[in-house]
Amino acid sequence: MNKIWLVTKREYLTRVLNKTFILTTLLTPLGILLFMVAVVFIMGTGSDKAKVINIYDPTDLLGRELKTRDNLTFHFSNESLEDQKELYKAKKINGIIEIPPMKDSMATKYSYKYHSDDQLAMDESIGIESAIGKKIRNYKLKKLNIDEKTLKNLDTDVTAEPVTIFENKKISSITTIVSSVLGGIVGYAMFFIILFYGMQVMRSVMEEKINRIVEVLISSLKPFELMMGKVIGVGLVGLTQIGIWLILMPIIFFIGTMIFGLNTESVGHMHTGNIPVEDIAMSSQDKIAQIFIEIKAMNWLKILPLTLFYFLAGYFAYSALFAAIGSAVGEDINDASSLTIPVMMPLMFSMYIGFSAVNAPDSSLAVWSSMIPLISSIVMPVRLPFDPPWWQIGISVISLILFSILLVWLAARIYRVGILMYGKKASFKELSKWIFYKG
Repeated sequence: MNKIWLVTKREYLTRVLNKTFILTTLLTPLGILLFMVAVVFIMGTGSDKAKVINIYDPTDLLGRELKTRDNLTFHFSNESLEDQKELYKAKKINGIIEIPPMKDSMATKYSYKYHSDDQLAMDESIGIESAIGKKIRNYKLKKLNIDEKTLKNLDTDVTAEPVTIFENKKISSITTIVSSVLGGIVGYAMFFIILFYGMQVMRSVMEEKINRIVEVLISSLKPFELMMGKVIGVGLVGLTQIGIWLILMPIIFFIGTMIFGLNTESVGHMHTGNIPVEDIAMSSQDKIAQIFIEIKAMNWLKILPLTLFYFLAGYFAYSALFAAIGSAVGEDINDASSLTIPVMMPLMFSMYIGFSAVNAPDSSLAVWSSMIPLISSIVMPVRLPFDPPWWQIGISVISLILFSILLVWLAARIYRVGILMYGKKASFKELSKWIFYKG
């Protein structure tokens, strides 16, 4: 055990004190913030060029008023269309909107004409269409003598209110949305973290084998001790990096809001600048508050420890397999690509089943997959926000522990032989022989 600890310490310190690790760990949250700032800047300034547009509306369909984006100025003109085109040629206006008469008040299709050699930006065009559509709607209501208030009362906001029958717990209509988002985030994170750090273990084994460093190490410790030291060391590196990110990201984002002036108003403008304000169904403060209440009300004492367990169990199982693959390569570091396919398949299946579990966490596919080892390391964390029964969690935990121990044992059997084998890469047939090799 002492030798495993020495390998773990060496693997951990070598990676954590590496300049690349330090820069990546510190700059990744900053990079994400800069990316978000760039997106907000691009989306917010993509079509802010001021434009003056004349509106030719001989039948007064729009009521002499139109409002969309702040960068668009509209002038209703009584001049003829030909005279207004002369203004365009003189570059006094950027375009002309021609509003044809509304021949049928019950018509469901309507087209206006935009006279200009320059096209409108997509958000500008959508904003104008939305504004004109609202004006035509008001025109129809007036023609048909329908009161706006009466019309609004015809619409009913229907939501489902979940009520449990046997279980004494409170759930709301927002619970499913919050659980789905949280489950999806957890599933994505588990997949990429297990894959990334598992590949790190494989690469470390391959480099030491190809550089013949392993021959020196094996002279003073057993192959199993070396393998487990690497798996634990890289795993601790991963936990360290994730922990630092969890601390830094909220701090950097908060600082970013102070420096760059990012706020909910600017983000809201980014998404809704092309649509009139009165057409936007903004989320109420009550709904936002309800979302935070739902997040707070989740059983975090159940979700967090179990998510950590599934990460560690899944990581150990997959990392041991990646270590075995790394020991089976020949002289070329690229030989591992074909051997990784059988290990990658369960991970890929897990991710796609996780997509399904987000939408239907209690489906047969999601339930049984969350109890199948390897696949369960990603699928069950996706289901945890939906509060699955304890008996399913118990079966999943026990089966994953037993299967992970089995995989670590099998990987160790392959590793002890493969780590000292040189030449061409091993085939799957040879790997199966190594498992039962005595010596």
